[in-house]
Order: sequence, then C-alpha cells, then structure tokens
Amino acid sequence: MHYLRKYVSKYGLLFTLSLSLVALEGICDLLLPTLMSHMIDRGVLSRDLDVVAKYGMWMLAVTAAGALSALGRNVVSSRVSQRFGADLRGDLFRRIQYLSLGDADRFDRASLVTRLTNDVTQVQNFANGMMRIFAKAPLLCIGGLIMAVRLNPQLSLVFVVAVPIVILLILLNMRVGFPLFLKVQSALDRLNGSMREYLSGVRSVKAFNRFDYEADKFEAINGEYQARSVTTLRAMSGFGPAIMLVVNLGVVAIIWLGGIRVDEGRMQVGNIIAFVNYMTQILFSLMTISWVFNMFIRARASSGRIAEVLELPEGESAPGRATATAETRAGAPAAIAGAAPGSLPDQQDAAPSVSFDDVGFSYDGQSGERALRGVTLSCEPGETLAVVGSTGSGKTTLVSLVLRLYDQTEGVIRIGGVDHRQMDVSALRAIVAVVPQRTVLFSGTIADNLRWGDESATQAELEAAAAAASAHDFILALPDGYDTMLGQSGVNLSGGQKQRLSIARALIRKPRILILDDCTSALDAVTESKVKAALKAYGAKLTCLLIAQRVSSVVDADRIAVLDDGEVVGLGTHAELLRGCEVYRDICRSQFGEEAIPHASGI
Repeated sequence: MHYLRKYVSKYGLLFTLSLSLVALEGICDLLLPTLMSHMIDRGVLSRDLDVVAKYGMWMLAVTAAGALSALGRNVVSSRVSQRFGADLRGDLFRRIQYLSLGDADRFDRASLVTRLTNDVTQVQNFANGMMRIFAKAPLLCIGGLIMAVRLNPQLSLVFVVAVPIVILLILLNMRVGFPLFLKVQSALDRLNGSMREYLSGVRSVKAFNRFDYEADKFEAINGEYQARSVTTLRAMSGFGPAIMLVVNLGVVAIIWLGGIRVDEGRMQVGNIIAFVNYMTQILFSLMTISWVFNMFIRARASSGRIAEVLELPEGESAPGRATATAETRAGAPAAIAGAAPGSLPDQQDAAPSVSFDDVGFSYDGQSGERALRGVTLSCEPGETLAVVGSTGSGKTTLVSLVLRLYDQTEGVIRIGGVDHRQMDVSALRAIVAVVPQRTVLFSGTIADNLRWGDESATQAELEAAAAAASAHDFILALPDGYDTMLGQSGVNLSGGQKQRLSIARALIRKPRILILDDCTSALDAVTESKVKAALKAYGAKLTCLLIAQRVSSVVDADRIAVLDDGEVVGLGTHAELLRGCEVYRDICRSQFGEEAIPHASGI
C-alpha cells in the first residue's frame, strides 16, 4: 500500500533494530539444542563433569543473551507499534476530515468508524507481531533445518517430506481466509451502523414504542456477524491441528529412525535429542507462521479498507490546497485572495457579491441526474437574497456549492467577481458563516459551542451575539448560564433553543457572507420576528443568502428566488412573485390558503 511508505521511512530504523534483536534471540534458541547434544554426547555419556559444566555455562550465557534480546525486542516493538497505530489513526482521521463530501458520501459513517478503530488495530497488531514473534518464526524454521542437516543429513530427509506439506497448508489457509475475513469486516460495519442509527434515533424509538422492532433488527444483524465469524473461524480452525499433526508425525519418524541408527551405532543419543528439539522448534515456528498468515489476512483486509480512504485525492478543504493564481487573485477581495488559510478577514473589508452563472450540479457527476440546472442568480453586498421552494427543489444544494462542499458540475460561481474554484478554500470559508438546516451542537459548555464561530471571542461578544439571536435570556435562565454543559448534540435543549445558539455562533464569526438555511423553522412567530429584526440590522453590510420553507420568513427579503426541481422559476420581490410566479403562489396558497392570497403582500 502506498500510504505505508511514510511509516516505513519514519519507523524503519527502529523496526530494523527490533528485527535485529529478534534475529539474535532466534540464533540463541537455535544454538541451545546443539550445545545440549554436545553436552550429552561428550559429557554425560562419558561421565565427564568438566565437559558438562563447560557446556552448561555456554548454555546459560546463550540463554541470558536470548533473554536480553527478547526484553529489548519487546520494549522497541511495543513503542514502535503504539506510535505507528496512533499516527495511522490520526492520519486517517485527518484524511476523513478533508475528504470532499462527494468522496465522503461513498462510505457509510459506521464503516468509517470501523476503519478508524478496528481496522487500524488489526494493522497495528500485525506490525507489533512482525517485530516480536512473526519474524522469528521463519528464522527458527530455516535455521532449525540447517542445524538439523549439519547434525545428520540422512535423518533430516524427514523434513523434506513434512515441510512442503505444511507450506501447502499455510497457502491454502491464506486463500480460504482472506475473502472470509473481508466478509466479517463488512458485517462488523453493518453492526456498528445499526447501533449508531439506534442511538441517534432513540427518542423516536421510544416515542413510537418500537423497541421490539429495533431489538429484532439488531438481533438479525448481530446474528449475521456471529454467523460469518463462526464460519470464518471454523474454516480456519482446521489448519492449526493439521500442521501440528504433520510435524508430530515427523517427530515420531525421527525417534523411530534415530533409534534404529543408535542401535546400529551410526548415531548418538544426543543427536536424536537435538533433532527432536529442532523438530519442536520447527513445529512451533510453523504454527506461528500459520498464525502470522491468519493475522496477515486480517491485516491485509483491513489495510485495503484503510487505503480506500487514505489514497483518495485530498478534498478541496485540505490545508495548503490554495489554487489561486496571481491573475485570479488580482481581482479578488483582500479577505479572500490574500488571506492565509483559516485566517479571518479584517472588519473593514467590504462584503463580496455572490453570483451564480448558469450553474448545474449532479451528485453523480456529469452523467447523473441534475439536482440544479441553469441557475443564474446574484446577491450584492448589503442585500438579502431569499431562496424558497418545495422539499427537494435544491435549496440546500445551492448553499453547499457556495461553500465548495461540492463543486458544481457546470457553470461558474463567483465571489467578489472571482471564480470561487480559483480561491483558497480555507480563506473563502473564513468569511462565510452558515446556520445549517440541521443544527449541530457539540458536547461542552454553551460558551464552548458559541466560540466555534471565533475562538478568541470575549464574554461580551458572546452575550451580544446571543442577544441578537434571542438566546441570551434563556441561557441566563439555565443553572450555569454560559457555562452550562450540553449533552451530545445539545440533547438537553429544545429545537428552538438549539437553532438560536446556532445563529449566535454564526454571528460571532463576524462574517462577510451570511447563509441562513431554514434556521428559524423551530421558532414561534414572535421569536422569529425578533430574530429577523436583529439579523436585518446586523446584516445591513453583509451579503446574505436566506433559505426557507415558510413564506413568512422571506417576505422582507430584497429579492426572492423560487426554485422548482432544481431550476429558477421566479425572481423578484414578494409582491412581484405573487403577481407573476405560479409556483410561488402555490407555495403561499399551501401555507395560508386561497383566501389569504390577495392579502399576502402584508404577511
């Protein structure tokens, strides 16, 4: 995988050190049976205690060297694998952050969580195992064969039969296991997705009393994960015993053939003991190799899933992705063209215009069905352009294009007269504040959430923005005021309270372009009118795009654009649209009734 090159260069030296310590430990293990053989044949059988003591001291020294090598290997491998796992997890999280929404939409959210947790852990465990025991296994296997051949070439022919059979079993293990482990990881994705969906919709589950349905659905998905795991483990479980059987049969053959040779005087007892020890080492090394390949199969499947994310091209929001040329920057507002990524514009900078020129967009690329078609609009500084339309008409999609969460399929969007695709994305978003249709609050205090708009905002600025959003009074009524802790997604607030906090958070940003995406839908009429008045005063010098479902939210806008099935079918003031746009009249009729249409200009 290409993404692993970074970690190879970063941890290659420590990885090599760990492998060197593993090699030294393996050499020590290989020397012990030969030393024991010499001690038995030259000391024990001849009753020479000096020889026994001599080889005993050598064995103690070799054992001590092996133990120190193992200790060093454990320290280095643990440190490297943990740092590697943390780096990989951090890089994957950052890449997920900077994926374009088009790329992010290719993955289920639960799948991304699984890749960030379980898949990274699988790769980390494999890297740790490589430095601890995996690299030692082939060394013991090959070294054991060499040492055995040196002791007795004829008896070592037993290995010629046993080892190829074991290698064949390992290869078969890999071929069977890889697709099965991929299916297990996919089932784990669905299990995580089911749990995430339940937790996000637990209120609806309780309200509709759907506990049994959710329990049955989870049981089915959990059962699928269990079934696939059992199938995989059952398919893999036979290989270990088969390898052990082959190697144990080899031990029996060594003892039997060796006994015959000892009786004939062609072999010494110490050699048989050494052969059995080497056969045992080869047994455990081959069992470890089998386990290595099981871990490798899991890690390979997980590594492929991680690579699907890491090897995607960086989204336009990634740091350093400024594409503006000198020519395109020349005509751009200073707040956009000259700002460093992530910097805020100077308060004295004029608000830029926003214009759409024959813009089209499809979520499926050039060949897909258009969510927007031929949209031509403009919003000048100090102007409020409202966009209304039925559900699915493309209103929120229009907002996403301004922020470059997606790039239009055709046409041009200009900010301050400059194609926004030629601007630094971070600087562009630094001058835009969005109040989204679906309010998102984070765990922490109310003040923490408000400072998402500006980390350096003072308490006075927080209170001023909250007052403008009609949120100050209810915040003060909470037990800890601005230091009140919010649950996940602001679960301890009402929908209207969350919307007002979201508006206050946007105002704290001091934006040049303000986008309000149906952000007052949960407010009552009185509160909405207060918020609208405050926003109108605040936004007198801003470029403001207002997305709304309710006509009452847009009647005061300077101009109203009517979207229908992704196309602009009307543009003008409220009164002009009532006279000349049938789609707009239908929207008003559905909300106020036919009898109110003649008087709707005073809404």
